[in-house]
Amino acid sequence: MLLLKTLTRCSTALLLTAAATSFAGDSGKASPKAPVAPAPAPSPFIYDFELKTRFEVRENNFDFNSSNNALTDDSWLLYHARLGLGWQPTPWFKIYAQGQDAREFDSDRPKIPGVLGAEGDDTFDLRQFYIQLGEEKKGPSLKVGRQLLTYGDERLIGPLEWNNFSRSWDAAKLRYAGEKWWVDGFAASLVTINDDKFNKSDLFNNEGLGRNQVLSGIYFSTTALDFQTTDLYAFYLHEEFPVGDSDFVTLGTRWKSTPGKFGPWDYTVELVAQTGDVKGKDLAAFAGHAELGYTFDAPWKPRLALDYSYGSGDSNAADGKVNTFQNLYPTNHLYYGYMDAFSWQNIHDINASLKVAPSKSVTARLDYHAFFLADTGDAWYRANGVATVRPISPGADSYAGSEVDLTVTYAATKHLSFMAGYSHFFAGSYLSDTGASDDADFGYIQATLKF
Repeated sequence: MLLLKTLTRCSTALLLTAAATSFAGDSGKASPKAPVAPAPAPSPFIYDFELKTRFEVRENNFDFNSSNNALTDDSWLLYHARLGLGWQPTPWFKIYAQGQDAREFDSDRPKIPGVLGAEGDDTFDLRQFYIQLGEEKKGPSLKVGRQLLTYGDERLIGPLEWNNFSRSWDAAKLRYAGEKWWVDGFAASLVTINDDKFNKSDLFNNEGLGRNQVLSGIYFSTTALDFQTTDLYAFYLHEEFPVGDSDFVTLGTRWKSTPGKFGPWDYTVELVAQTGDVKGKDLAAFAGHAELGYTFDAPWKPRLALDYSYGSGDSNAADGKVNTFQNLYPTNHLYYGYMDAFSWQNIHDINASLKVAPSKSVTARLDYHAFFLADTGDAWYRANGVATVRPISPGADSYAGSEVDLTVTYAATKHLSFMAGYSHFFAGSYLSDTGASDDADFGYIQATLKF
């Protein structure tokens, strides 16, 4: 009954969103016999708008306990609206600002970002505001201000667009782009969402409440090898805590095959190592990912892929050392199950996926994940890399469970798209060894309007 009632609410909300796009359709095509007027000069002014609504239903996603009617066993409607304005009089100068209003409706959990996994409310605030000098795709350029950071496949640094308010940074980024390569050097401080006040990063927090957090790095990417994109990177994170500072380096490489170079086959490999200190303890950690895909020459262009992800764990939390891989600021929703129960740390994830495209506007994907903890002397970390599922249980079996994700996307028009998905988690022996072990469910429908 809860699912039927809430799906009815969601359908109404999504229909209203779709109705709002009626003014975006084509007003008709010009007669082929009419003379073609010269194209007007491009305007130096930039305007963009995004409206996204997503309805979610979750059951047992946090406690895997059907007997407990938790605040997170609920349904809710998420919404955000973004308005961007900019000015670019020449290719080498751009100024851009974007505001965002994000809300969560009809949920039992507190509407405070991060509390019980809540997306929460963030009344209209500044998401981006930067000045760019130079052209990003040619020669040197500099971007200074509030901006998004995206590198590689976003396994370590990404804007986390699945989240209702996503992620942005107060940063300075210097880039140089050649014909077949580019390199970034940046220093950035994460913007913290605060509904009651203007969103700030530690860099501009003059109230002494931050951790003086700064992420800096160098990221190099090249297509000099025509069969793959090769990335090399080094990130350095500094944070201050009462128990001791975190100062560690993340070194990695990513190899991604060039489409078509191996016929129907494709691959991705990423290897990462970390060293330094985490909250005053010595850090030595490692993570890796490998994926192999095959696209069949058949209707619907089916692609079958198998991938494996590993993030190291810590066998002894009391030895003064840390071996848990630090996941930094990723978009984990894309990779370790759409229920967001896992991050790229203390994990073995074996995933098989099938993707098909019945038409140019419709795609469907089915994923099957098998999850194991790399070390039961460490915790099971959720997608945010901070929250844990259970207290550390060294004697438990390492098999956490498996997850099936079905996702369908539909591009209705140039400006309007829909996404729907359903996920089921089959509880594993780790859960039964440590407490309640009921299966979990997650469903959602999303509409996005963009101009």
